[in-house]
Formats: sequence, structure tokens, C-alpha cells
Amino acid sequence: MKNSFLTIDDLQVKGKKVLVRVDINSPIDPVTKKITDDERLQLHTGTTIKELSEMGARVIVISHQGRPGDSDFISLAEHAEYMSRQLGKPVKFVDEIFSSHVKEEINKLKDGEVMLLENVRFYAEESIERPADALTKVHLVRSLASYVDCFVNDAFATIHRSQPSLVGFGELLPTAAGRVIELELKALNGVLQAGRKPAVFVLGGAKVDDSIKAIGKLLANGTADTILTGGLLANALLVAKGYDVGPKTMEVLKGKGLDKFLPLAKEVLKEYDSQIETPVDVAIMDATRKDIHVSELPNPYPIADIGRETVGRYCKILEQAKTVVLNSPLGIYENKEYAYGTMRVLNCVASLKAYKVVGGGHIDDVVNSLGLRDKFNHVSSGGRAILYYLSKEKLPVVQMLERAKDKWGGKAKQLADF
Repeated sequence: MKNSFLTIDDLQVKGKKVLVRVDINSPIDPVTKKITDDERLQLHTGTTIKELSEMGARVIVISHQGRPGDSDFISLAEHAEYMSRQLGKPVKFVDEIFSSHVKEEINKLKDGEVMLLENVRFYAEESIERPADALTKVHLVRSLASYVDCFVNDAFATIHRSQPSLVGFGELLPTAAGRVIELELKALNGVLQAGRKPAVFVLGGAKVDDSIKAIGKLLANGTADTILTGGLLANALLVAKGYDVGPKTMEVLKGKGLDKFLPLAKEVLKEYDSQIETPVDVAIMDATRKDIHVSELPNPYPIADIGRETVGRYCKILEQAKTVVLNSPLGIYENKEYAYGTMRVLNCVASLKAYKVVGGGHIDDVVNSLGLRDKFNHVSSGGRAILYYLSKEKLPVVQMLERAKDKWGGKAKQLADF
């Protein structure tokens, strides 16, 4: 299948200053402020960044880390150290994004050298969400674009966002997708291929609003035939069905905006009830795990996992699947007692002779801990991005890459002319 966008193969990068937008947003210890999981760093450094460096490009990397006000909103200085260790050579860190000093440091780069600039979200402009043509005009984009020769976007996990560093460069610079985006979209297009039916989606996690919207679209466009639910998503759907899930769980759901998404949840259930599976039993977080039937709700203790009977039901449904997408854990997987549902369903999916994609909500941590990575066709670095793409929504980064191909297509190899 031919790409609708340019890739690194379409660029002549030797000796050129290549700006690369990645997503190395990593889990951070709230106390020490140190990186606790370097998987995304390994992914981007070991693919696109390494390849561009080996091709003789002068690589300038940008990324975000956390959100303003959150405990993981930190500098990228330590990220540069991780990248340096993986590449086996120095990665220079510059604690700014655009300035005369940044321009000077970029101009000092030699072929094959790599530089990481500061967290783009340290600059308020990066939080602007507007159409790409408007973001082309912001100071951050205009300044950075004037320092470099071309742009590579490899931030798959944020392809659903329309922010300056993600979509602003396509009109100003020859622009291509990096290897991570290329690989991710190829894998997800495998889910969309005709003939791999039935398609079963297993959805959980805490981002309830997005998941409910995705369920409606996935079922409406025929991408999914059946949806199995867990986590806060399942709890919200139980409320929509009329169950009282108890004060502790309701408190969490209200904190996630229950009043806003409950009407949509009821609407989706009314339209697609026969295709959406919710738990028949749940595990509550008492002193120890206790499984109860949903008819026994409410319970004063919070719901922490799907129950054992539900796991059995879900595995029987999965046995018939030709395509499976598993997005986010089904319970509080960090606690071993309540990781049961997630682990059992993962093992069940891993044993299937189906096309299998997993990713989102750090579920890849569980996949790795169980030694199941090679049992899946694809382990994705994205979470919501997976659902947005498979829902066939128009995604800002993909649209930008497609427009860039139209603009730069035949010219990209002749970078010296720009």
C-alpha cells in the first residue's frame, strides 16, 4: 500500500539540518523527577534519530514532556543523556527552543551529530490548538524553521493534536513522516483491511470520554464488530445501564466528568447494546480482592478490576476473532491482585491466530512483563491515537503530512534548492 505522505526515503538529508519532532514523553518519578521508563526514548532514538544520524544528517530533536502544572513537567536534560547512551555518542542538550544561541549551536553541528532542544511545552505557544495554517505563523515555528532545512514528524502518539511543533512546519519546510509513524500507520491499516472479521476491540483505561466517543464511531463505521470493556470505561457504562457502582467508584467517575459523558454513553448503549459487552462481575478493593456479581452492587469499596466470570466470557468471544485491538488495561494493573483481568485477557489474545494490535495506558508494560511482545503483530506506542485513527477521524498530523506531500513531493530530494 503506497503511503499518502513522504517518508525519510524521500529526503536527501546528508549534510542537511533536519528538525525531528518525536514523542519522548516519559513516566517521571514525582519525587526524584527521574525517568522511570525509557521505552519511548528507546523507540525514537533507535529508529528515526539513529537512521538520520547514520545518513549524515545534522539532527535537531524536539519533544514535549508532561503538561504545565503536572509533576512530570520537567526539562529534557536527562532525556538527552538517555539518547546519548543509546546512540553511543554525545547528544548535545540546549536548554532553549529558539534564540540566537540556539541558531548558533545548530550551525555548529557536523554531519551525523544529534542535538536535543528544551521541552517545547515550556513555551506557551505550544499549547495553542488551531488549524495548521494559523500555526505556521507562530513565532516558535517561524524561528525554528529558519534554522533548518527540512522537518520530520515522528510523534505518533500525538497525531490527533493540532499544535505548533506538530503541524506548523509542513507549509514552510520539506516534510516527511519518521519511521515510528510509518510503522504505526502500516500496522493500523492492517486492522482496517477487509476480510479479517470479526474484529473485537478490548477497551479499558481511565480516559472515559474519548473511549465512549470512539466506541460509537468504531461500531458505526464497521471497524469493530464487538467491544469488550473494562476499567473506568466499563464502570461508566454500568452507570449508564442503571447500576449503582458505589460511592468510591462514583467519586472517581465524577472527577473524570461523568455528567458530561453519561448522556453519550446512554445513547451509544441504546444504539449498539448488542455489540458492547460490560462486566457481569467485578473485583472490589477490600483488604483483599473480592469478586462480586454486578447484581450485588453497590459496594462501599471501589471497583478495581473485571471479575473472573467476565474474563471467561471475554475469552470465549475473543476465540472467534480474526482481528483484535487491545487498548489500555482493564483494571488497576499496578496492583498484582487487580492485574488479573488484564493479564488473563492478554494471555488469551496472545494465543489467538488473529491479527493483534495492543497499546495504550501503559498496557505495553504488562505485555513486556508477561513476555508476550512477540505474540502480537504490533505493540503500539500510542494510546488515544490508535482509537482516533481506527475511528477514521481526520487527524491533524496525518493531514499535514498529506498536504506536505502534495506541496513538496517531487522536490523533496533536491533539498539544496530550498
